[in-house]
Amino acid sequence: MNLKGQPIKTSEAVSNVSNTPGRVRAATIADRVGPFWTLGVLVLIIAIFGVVTPNFLSQGAWIATTVATTQILILALGQTFVIATGGIDLSVGAVLGMSGMVGGLTMATLMAAGLPSGATIAIGFAAGIAAGTAAGVINGLVITKMKVTPLITTLGMLGIATGVGYLIGGGQQIATIPSDITTIGFTNLFGWIPLPVLVAAVLAVIAWYYLTKTRFGRRALAIGSSAESAKRAGINTDAHLIRIYALAGGLAGVAGMLLVARLSAASPTAGDGSELHSIAAVVIGGTSLFGGRASIAGTVIGAVIIAVLQTGLVVAAVDPFWQYVAIGVVLIVAVWADQQRSKLLARKR
Repeated sequence: MNLKGQPIKTSEAVSNVSNTPGRVRAATIADRVGPFWTLGVLVLIIAIFGVVTPNFLSQGAWIATTVATTQILILALGQTFVIATGGIDLSVGAVLGMSGMVGGLTMATLMAAGLPSGATIAIGFAAGIAAGTAAGVINGLVITKMKVTPLITTLGMLGIATGVGYLIGGGQQIATIPSDITTIGFTNLFGWIPLPVLVAAVLAVIAWYYLTKTRFGRRALAIGSSAESAKRAGINTDAHLIRIYALAGGLAGVAGMLLVARLSAASPTAGDGSELHSIAAVVIGGTSLFGGRASIAGTVIGAVIIAVLQTGLVVAAVDPFWQYVAIGVVLIVAVWADQQRSKLLARKR
């Protein structure tokens, strides 16, 4: 379904989607150059910040950039699959915050009961990820069974998750969690690679594999191209959409718990604005906002672009509120470029 809850019309046949290796869509020049064009934009932005603010190229700034990329990327990976189906998830930021609060409350309760630190952290992480997954399942059920559009469904979940997050902590942070959790948030492999960055990288590789090499990804793209054609091909579109939204919610839970480990506290506002960042990263990376075309490599580059913009503006001592303006402008330009590319591809068919 598209953002209006309607099947997207296309001339592309997808009846053989379950038997077609690789990508569902035939490769075109526009599809091939997409990630490279995005990479060029990233290099240009880095060069500009490097000239304007030399401190931007320091090791500290780059560590800050990689850490910022982690949260954006993990959310964007789930968002990529959602947008590939022609949907959208506006709730991932709120679900991130709620998941962190659920995990934080779980750890605080178990710690007060005297459970060992390691077990407390493990159970807390599991609880937070489960909460995020549950929110995603609810999104999927409402979209497929109640036929509410993805836009309205996830907007409603944004409100629900935000409220639940505040209710869990009484409007306050939860800081009574095991201090050992900082080991996850601040451990640097080889002296310079933060552990959360490695987690995000592994998740990106897994997401790339599932999108390009498995039926899971091909079916997501088929649904985005034409939900009706996918149904005629024998795909259970409802069940697959529920899985897709559950994945997005679960990844929001992972991002939320990694942020708790980084901050040593759970905050209901931790994910505020993250939904915009995730959508921007996905669209900048070449995934069509209208479904049927997606790129994990592009999403990774898009997430780095957003993180570079954030860090660069901070290092340049620009008012932090300009970050929202910059990302909003970039998102509009990316959607416009996607529309132009879609028109170009339509003319080539």
